[in-house]
Order: sequence, then C-alpha cells, then structure tokens
Amino acid sequence: MCLGIPGRVVELVDGYAGQLALVDVEGARRRVNVGMLEAPPAPGDWVLLHMGFAVELIDEAGAAQALSGLELMGRGRDEDDPDGVGPPSAPVGAAPGTRPAEPPYTTHPLPPGSAPAGSAPGQAAAPGPGRAPGSAALLEAAPPRGAAEAVRPAAGAPGAEGAPRVRRSFEVRGVVQGVGFRPFVHTAAGELALAGTVVNTGAGVVADVEGPVGAVAEFGRRLRTGAPPLAVVESVEERDHAPRGGSGFTIGASNPAGRARTLVPPDTATCAECLADLADPGNRRYRHPFVSCTHCGPRYTVVTGLPYDRATTTMSGFAMCADCRAEYEDPRDRRFHAQPIACHACGPRLELVLPGRQDGAPAPRDGDALRAARELIAAGAVVAVKGLGGYHLACDAYNAEAVAALRRRKRRGGKPFAVMAKDLATARRLAPVGAADERLLTGAARPIVLLPRGGDTLPDAVAPGAPDLGVLLPYTPLHVLLFGLEGDPEGPDVLVMTSGNLSGEPIVTDDAGALTALAPLADAWLRHDRPIHLPCDDSVSRIVAGTELPLRRARGQVPLPLALPFDVPPVLAAGGDLKNTCALGDGRRAWVSQHLGDLDDLATLGALTRTEAHLELLTGVAPERLAVDPHPGYRSGGWARERAGARPVAAAQHHHAHIASVMGEHGLGRDAEVIGFAFDGTGHGTDGAVWGGEVLRCGYGSALRLAHLGYVPLVGGDASVARPYRMALAHLHAAGVGWDPELPPVAACPPGERSVLLRQLTTGFGCVPTSSMGRLFDAVAALAGVRQEAAYEAEAAIALEGLARGGGREDGSAYAFGLGPAPDGGPLAADPAPVIRAVAADVRAGEPARAVAARFHAAVAALVVGLAERFRASTGLGTVALGGGVFGNAVLLEAAQRGLEERGFTVLRPRALPPGDGGLAFGQLLIAAASG
Repeated sequence: MCLGIPGRVVELVDGYAGQLALVDVEGARRRVNVGMLEAPPAPGDWVLLHMGFAVELIDEAGAAQALSGLELMGRGRDEDDPDGVGPPSAPVGAAPGTRPAEPPYTTHPLPPGSAPAGSAPGQAAAPGPGRAPGSAALLEAAPPRGAAEAVRPAAGAPGAEGAPRVRRSFEVRGVVQGVGFRPFVHTAAGELALAGTVVNTGAGVVADVEGPVGAVAEFGRRLRTGAPPLAVVESVEERDHAPRGGSGFTIGASNPAGRARTLVPPDTATCAECLADLADPGNRRYRHPFVSCTHCGPRYTVVTGLPYDRATTTMSGFAMCADCRAEYEDPRDRRFHAQPIACHACGPRLELVLPGRQDGAPAPRDGDALRAARELIAAGAVVAVKGLGGYHLACDAYNAEAVAALRRRKRRGGKPFAVMAKDLATARRLAPVGAADERLLTGAARPIVLLPRGGDTLPDAVAPGAPDLGVLLPYTPLHVLLFGLEGDPEGPDVLVMTSGNLSGEPIVTDDAGALTALAPLADAWLRHDRPIHLPCDDSVSRIVAGTELPLRRARGQVPLPLALPFDVPPVLAAGGDLKNTCALGDGRRAWVSQHLGDLDDLATLGALTRTEAHLELLTGVAPERLAVDPHPGYRSGGWARERAGARPVAAAQHHHAHIASVMGEHGLGRDAEVIGFAFDGTGHGTDGAVWGGEVLRCGYGSALRLAHLGYVPLVGGDASVARPYRMALAHLHAAGVGWDPELPPVAACPPGERSVLLRQLTTGFGCVPTSSMGRLFDAVAALAGVRQEAAYEAEAAIALEGLARGGGREDGSAYAFGLGPAPDGGPLAADPAPVIRAVAADVRAGEPARAVAARFHAAVAALVVGLAERFRASTGLGTVALGGGVFGNAVLLEAAQRGLEERGFTVLRPRALPPGDGGLAFGQLLIAAASG
C-alpha cells in the first residue's frame, strides 16, 4: 500500500462517468477523482488518496494504517516535543524523536476539492461524524458582515494560551487560483487567530502562518479538507521556519517568480447566488450582464499569465469602482479577490452594432443594446453574440425562415444546429430528459447535451433528419438576459446557438474580426469590450448506458489536467488533423487543449499555435520531445516538425493512440495490455492502407494487429466519404453482388460515374485498400436507402444509428461477418461480404430500413464480442478497450459493452475524452513517453 490519505466513499457523483465520488476525509466530505481505480468504488468502501486521486481500494485496517503513517509523518514525540505534535517533516515510520535534515519539509498528497462541474457553487458539505468544529471553513456559509469572531483553541488544548508558537509555510498546488482560495485561507487564519500572509505564486498558493502549535496544525488540516467549491487541492508542502512574532493576517502581492505550475480553472456557469443578484431589482448588479464571483464566471478564456490576478487577465483594463473594491477587499464577501469582479459602474459594457447605419445616432449600449437585440431576434434576425470563448450566431429556433437563412449563410449543409433552451422546463418540452441528462445540462460545465428527438417540433432546418437534438442551457448572465427576466416582453424561449464562424473555420473571438468575418452571416452584433484571450467552443456530451460520453471537450472542462498512470518526461503531442486538440504532459499530469477544429484552414493552425503556447505558459511544461500521427500528409505532423528543432519527434500510429488514450484515462499502468478495438473512418496504417476497423493487442509501448475488417477498395478517397453510394458499390463489388438498379446506391450513382467506378474497381486504378468500419457504416446506410450523400462527417452513420433505435433489439444472428483462420503470423480478417450480401437481400425483400439498421448494429457488436472471446483464449487478456469515432455511436457502444460485460470482460470506454480524434493527442503523449 502506498502512502496516502484514507477516505470513505459516501456516494458516486452522478454525471461523471463513475470518475467522481463524494468521499468522507476525516469528517469533511470532498469530491474525489476515482478514475484511476480499476472499477468505481461502492458507498462504504475505503480508498487511499494520493496526489489528488483515489489510487487504491483498501479495507478499514488499511485505512487505520494509512492514517497512522500520516500521523508519524509529522507527529514524532520526544522530550523536546511535550505537546506531541513533533516536526511536520518527521519521515513515515521514523522512530520517536527522529528529526529531518534541514530544511524541514514534507509533502502531503491530498484529495481534489469540489469538481468544477456538477456541484452548486457555494454548496456546503454535510458535516461528517467526528468533524472538528470549524473544519469545513468556507464549505459552510460565510458569517454575516460584522459577525465573524476569531476561533481560539480551547484552554488546555495544544495551541492554547502559553503553548509554544511555531511558524510554518504551506505551499498548496492544484486548482487554487481564481477559485477563492486566498480568501478561504484568510478566513481560516482569522478564525484561528494566526498571523501571517498568503500569496499567489507561479506554482500555486503559499500561506505563511505563525501561532500556537495546535492552531497551526488545525490550519493545515483545513487546507486539506475544506477548500472552496471550485478548488482542486492536489498537494500541500509544509516547511518550518523560525518564529518572528507579529499579528494580523494579510493577502500579499502575488509573486510570479519561479516555475509556473498552478492549475487554472475552466470557465464555469453562473452560480445560483449570482443569478439571484441578476434578477433582484434591489441588488446593485440587477441586470448586469457580467455578474460573477469566486464560484463562477470566466477563467481560462480571460487568463493571460500567472499568477492569476486581475493584472494577468483581460479584466486588467477595467479599474474597480469603490463599491467593487470594497467587496474585493472584504474577506467576508464571496467576491473577495474575485478577479472578474465588475458592476454597471466599472465593468465591461454591451454595445449593439448595426451594419450600414446612416442616421448618425450612437450605437445602443448596455440595457438598450440588450433590448434591441431581443427585439431583432424576435423579428427573425440573426444576431452575433459575444460570449465567453467566442461569438455565437443566435436566432429564434421556431422561426423557420430565420433558421434557414442562418443555415444558408453559414454554408452549414445539413449539419444540425444546437439550441439553447431558456430553462430546464423548456428543454424537457423539446426532448426526453433523463436524470443523467439533467445533471449534465444543469452542471457547472453546461455542455451541449445530445438528446433523442421527441417533443415540440422545431423547424426541420434546425436539425434536418438528425435523430438527436443538441440542447444546452444558459451559462452566462448575458444568455439569461437574452431570454428576458420577469416583466420583460415575451420573446423566443429556444434559440439556435451556433459557433460564430463559417463551417470548418475556428470560432471568432476578436471584435474587429467579427465585424469582417461574420458580416455575411449576421444582421447585428451584440458585443462587449472584455477581450477574449483564447477561443473556446462549447463542449458536447451524451449519455450512453447511464454514463457520460464526451464528444467534444472544451468550455467548462479545459484546462483541467488528466492524471497520468506513470511519470512522463515533458512531451507535446500534436493530435490529428480532424477535431484537433494538442496535449502537454509532464510527470503525472497531462493537459489536453480545447477542441480547435479541422486543420484544413490557416486560421485553425494559428489557433493551435496560440493555444499550445498558452498551455506552456500556464503549465510550465517545456517539451523535450514531440509526438505526431505518422500520416505523411497531416498538417499537425508538419506543424510539429517545423517547431521541433533538435528535439526528437515520435510517431504514434493512429489506432494505437486511440486505445492508449482510453487506457490512460482509466489509469492502467505502464506495463498493462488490453484487447483494443479501434473503429473509425480513417487512419494511416503501417502497411500504407487506410485502416479503421482494427483489433490490437495493445500496451503503451507496442501494438500488435490481431485482426481487422477485411480490405475493400476505397475509390477516389474523399469523394467516397462525401458520397456513401460509392462505398456501397465498392462493397457490393467486393462481395460479388451485382449492381442491381433496384438497390438504392446503384440507382443514386449516375451512369457515367458508375462505369468509371467499375473500371477502377476492376483494374485497381485510383484505389487504396481500406479496413474502415466508418466507411462500412456509410455503405450499409446507402444500401438501406438512408443516405446516398453526406453533407457533413458521419451523417450517413448517424442517420443509420437513429433508425437502429427503433428497429428492435437484435441478437446479431441475422447478419454475421466471415471469420476464417488467421494467416501464419498475420492478423485475422473479418470479412464484411456476408453482411453486405444479407443487407442487399433484405433490401430487395422490402425489409424496412430500421430493421436493417438494427441487425447491422447487432452484427458489429457481436463481432466485437466474438473477437474478444477468441483473443482472450489466445492471449489471456480479459480487459477490452473501445476507442475511435465509431464508438461515439450510442447504440453500438451500449450493445458492445453489454455483450462484453455479460461474458466477464472488463470494459474500458472513453469517459473524460472523446472516443474520436479529440482524444488522439492524449494517446500520442502516452505512447511517446512509454516508447522513449
């Protein structure tokens, strides 16, 4: 058992894919990341907490042993230590009286604080059994002004009058800047009558306190167990110093010296208290579009440097008024040292820009701008709205003409729009909302949540033909005001809210650029003068089998780090070309960037460059090696090699990286191996083929190809991706099925194109072999008559998934892949030809598309289960990892997971990162570290 802090699980926190648990730590309840455990713990289980994570399941005896070890660490007793508190740095297991070498210090790894998503900011933790008085600190409500009273140790207790005084510094690392941590420290020190100071540093927060021994010890305990709601305390390092006397406790000027390594919090949805201020006519922030506090508001998108102070945010240009300054400096106020603090008198201001205005009148400002914007939207206009991480394009979702105009202007094709509902009741009117969906919708991260269609009928142009609707709730005060407060004229209660950009380009953030880039798209601009330092789009998630499956990780989640299962050197991973993210890793942490988009645009490459540089600034990571996808044409690889200089560049095969990403998420050790299923659309194979239906015996340092989907010709590359009927014709040809004009893809293909395709398939000219599972989904969708052309990525497969939900539960026996013996020393090929022939026969027989879709999904799930059983027998491996964009399909993922678990496999699926290319960089990083 490793050194750590014991805690007892109270419950798993819903909506976090089994990664977050409420844990009782010495009487204080904390939210703890349990993602590194092999399986989620049950209520009542004891866990060992180390470096901010639950790392081991233990029993009650193990908990007692761990606690005694911690006591020994800092509580050696000898004749010079009559109070029994000892030097804080006495080593674990040291004999009584052992003194450390100078300088004395010890590091105490801690459980993380309240996660930024899913808890109501400011919510108090319920007192646990045996909790010491005052131990919850700011987890309980702050006392009213004038009611605070210093808490002094009881007479006779260590630290009482006449007890020895000590001076000790505490260096706290984690998400401790921008979350009210220094105010919390100030309050705790005041309650314990300690003298000293607290400052932000590049590495975190340092508190230097002096006072009675017992009070100083209690102060350290509060740092570990009572941090504010958005804080994540990873470790506390203590160091003793010679007492110097003095009284009073202050918040000192920040010290930027030293290596930057604090954790900046993500942007967080407006908290309940700030929403109450916004709607209260008696509050001075009534209708203030930028109300925030230490528990909510912008963070990542406004931070320009460290330490996190007003001067290192985009709020530096806004001088505080006297009232805001008084709140900022009052330890009892929830805006104490809240860097984005502002009000009507001193904060950012709204402005409505109307193009081509000739009357010379000034642009509407503040409340007038907001009213005018609401009127424009209600009248059918498209308004560009500046948010936290960029501009959105908003219009009335019930106005078919407005939605169609936005779709046409944005060149959106048939890709669905997301909609923002005024409140949860409105969201329920649009689609069924389960308990897990509700927790995602209302949590502090507020992602777009994919919900099955069913409810109020929106115009078809919102999400044409899509089985799901992307729904989110307001997450800024400006959004709330756009919908209107009580007494406002009635307006739309559902808005299309889509990224302010042309399709394929990064979201627009700067005001001048918005006036130019969005001019063909918007009728007006509702903007403000607080700069956005970095673009950050909305996150997207869905619930699959009761657990969150992220599809895009961005606002509300970035830049929180992911735990690494082993130490890595400083590494930069460049990700892929689609859905690009980059990642930095060092030690036991990795930082994966926000979703940046597809790298087929110079603007997106520029966003990648700026984002990576900013991550280096925030994390202090100076990469010594780089990791890339080996595809020779990937822009991400070229970008990385241009910047590598003399640093080595490691290639991480695409599908290996997908599986390594899932392994790393689940905390599998350096030497672990799994049976990995990597199903996606495109990935460069080691044999030069286009891979995408891969079964790998996978560790971090190696990947052996056990099986793959049988090769078929991919004719014309991207042309076959955009026109699924071409992929269907290729599969029919490979399966020996004639091109019957009654089959939908044959009828859809123009005769001239059909003859050229046949010649290419016969001669092999212009063809590359592919094992892509994504392209097989396209082919079946075309054969079933679902989609012959795709206006956006995976459109045909998404439509096929939607039909499968209504096709009934199949056992996988209707269609079956061919499985012959594996060639000597080579991988097994799963032949799709029998499935293609069966689908074609069903279509000719008039079977409905939903039945074909359900049978096909069941067949792919059965293939996964069958191959897993086959390779468990030959390898002895019982853990299966599912990765790649095809596993964003809820029907397939749920069926495969269920089938595997019924046969005793441990199933690892993505839960913190997307299954597709948005998680690629994390896997590349782990492969580069393990292979170096």
